[in-house]
Amino acid sequence: MSSQQRSSSPTADAPASEATDSETALETARRQLRRATTHLELDDTVVERLKHPAKVHEVTIPLERDDGSVEIFTGYRAQHDSVRGPFKGGLRYHPAVTRDECVGLAMWMTWKCAVMDLPFGGAKGGIVVDPKSLSDDEKERLTRRFTQEIREVVGPTKDIPAPDMGTDPQTMAWLMDAYSMQEGETIPGVVTGKPPAIGGSYGREEAPGRSVAIVTRETCAYYDSPLEETTVAVQGFGSVGANAACLLEEWGATVVAVSDVNGAVYDPAGIDVAAIPSHDEEPEAVTGNAEGTRISNAELLELDVDVLIPAAVGNVITEDNAADVRADLVVEGANGPTTFAADSILAERGIRVLPDILANAGGVTVSYFEWLQDINRRTWSAERVNEELEAEIVGAWNDLREEVERRDVSWRDAAYVVALSRIADAHEARGLWP
Repeated sequence: MSSQQRSSSPTADAPASEATDSETALETARRQLRRATTHLELDDTVVERLKHPAKVHEVTIPLERDDGSVEIFTGYRAQHDSVRGPFKGGLRYHPAVTRDECVGLAMWMTWKCAVMDLPFGGAKGGIVVDPKSLSDDEKERLTRRFTQEIREVVGPTKDIPAPDMGTDPQTMAWLMDAYSMQEGETIPGVVTGKPPAIGGSYGREEAPGRSVAIVTRETCAYYDSPLEETTVAVQGFGSVGANAACLLEEWGATVVAVSDVNGAVYDPAGIDVAAIPSHDEEPEAVTGNAEGTRISNAELLELDVDVLIPAAVGNVITEDNAADVRADLVVEGANGPTTFAADSILAERGIRVLPDILANAGGVTVSYFEWLQDINRRTWSAERVNEELEAEIVGAWNDLREEVERRDVSWRDAAYVVALSRIADAHEARGLWP
């Protein structure tokens, strides 16, 4: 990766990309599965099973609003594959939640857990609701009723939800409490991403951004581009983008552009990202606090930088703008920021893409640590969490590097080779119940 002269939202809990920008997450995941099988000799039965979720639960959730009216919401929990362990994946509250989106994201969680060699399978769920339209009391009532509706299908050895878009540690605390009250005992392991006071892990919220930074550091070193000579643009300044930006700045990189939903700020001399309030401290604070030239989120994607980190939402690098991306390296902080067509264009142009199922896997990795802590009733220090996370991410990065070198494939293809090999081995070992 060549170095250049100095001239960015929500969270991430799962991956990827598609042939046309209008395709659903499920279509994307299936297309990626088909592509990955070209690099492996997999049993056709295993591949066919992986195209479909094990179960999809759809529930109706009545909510009494603060004014006394009752509104009906729809919720989903998609469970894709549990051959390697309990289902694992986020819960999102968003108006665009659909069944197919949940299934596609659950498939990506299966791949992500396998890439990290975690003893989990993939799940995803959510409620079709704009969380900004809910008061705190309404959000709590909605969460507790949703928990009751899915209580039979979740649990520390069945399916372990976590925060995602529109949800947070407090949401997980309500879910854990509602589940525990119904079960008659405190069961912290039913969810991860909880506050530490009730069994949550230190470092969980920062983990996806930390893993993005680690993957960026390792990849830059691999391509002989020292961080001290590396310029970085980060789209999205939520938990993932902000933590990645701050760590990379701390490690010597020059962060020249960051953004939030209102727009971006660019300064070729570098932005003091540590001075920008976090999303928890002040939502949408970038344009009001960072010094530099105001540009759009779309323009940020096309800046002449060494590393581009799309860490906001999915499908931002598309067939329409992939030819204009000028970064040498794209590290996916968000879930599915690069469409399938765009991925092909970037590959043809020699732009390397580090896929989300590795880059933002810090979230599910520390969720695994949290699950272990809950089961063993023993808390880890923040220092231990970060040390263990560093070891796991670097180890997974090296697994991908070996496949990149051995098979001469892209980093994304290498990730799927690693994941599907592990999943297929587990399916073949367990066999098929008659």
